[in-house]
Amino acid sequence: MDATNFLTASSASVEAFKTANLLKGLGVNAVIFGEKGTGKQTLARYILPHAPVIDANRFDELLDAIESHSEVIIHRLENVANLKRLIEALQKTRTRVIATSGGKYPQEQLDEVFTIRLALPPLRERKEDVAVLTDAFVKEARHTLGKSEPFNFEGFVPDLSENAVSLRRQVYLHYLFDSIGENDLLGIMEHYLVDKLGSNNDYRQFLYLYEVPLIRAGIKRFKSQLQLADRLGLNRNTLRKKIAEHSEYQLETKEH
Repeated sequence: MDATNFLTASSASVEAFKTANLLKGLGVNAVIFGEKGTGKQTLARYILPHAPVIDANRFDELLDAIESHSEVIIHRLENVANLKRLIEALQKTRTRVIATSGGKYPQEQLDEVFTIRLALPPLRERKEDVAVLTDAFVKEARHTLGKSEPFNFEGFVPDLSENAVSLRRQVYLHYLFDSIGENDLLGIMEHYLVDKLGSNNDYRQFLYLYEVPLIRAGIKRFKSQLQLADRLGLNRNTLRKKIAEHSEYQLETKEH
């Protein structure tokens, strides 16, 4: 990981970074496409390090920024309220723009303003970046959480559902869960419940907070309802009833 915070381990990220370096020296507008967490905004900030970053859904603020700055980063271009008006403002002011987008607008509309279109693939297509990002997030989490013990990679499967966003969150949670003690867990539950209690059915209403993770953990460890019921000291029909009561939590089990 370098000073830009944009990783260049995979061939796709290397090529994207080369384009970004090219854009730093050119006075053209560009739009960076990609899913959430692929590094669009990091790359945009590298290209225009001193430009204000304005979310496109704050349209009036965006127009003001275009009028008053020579460079602007437009975050989430797909949220802009009036693309035609935005294009007119950019053509009038000649403000340099780097935009990030998850898609939406057809290419011919964007061609009026953006000379270069750069696509960042999701992390599931950039496996080399996942490993380097994970190491970087582990170091960050260790520093932030004040941890000294090494990160336990046993059972750790990268969550790439939101690319770097979900991966960072997973690393932090894995680090916390791996070192959490009984008192810590009780304190978390107490903190969660203290403002939620007050009805005359609280015991039954919040019992799922114990039962759901207990059944999930049992399923992972013992693999079947029969073994789980035996280990928990429950009648098999009672366990089935509990699973049915919590069906919205998708407690998948085998019957044998």
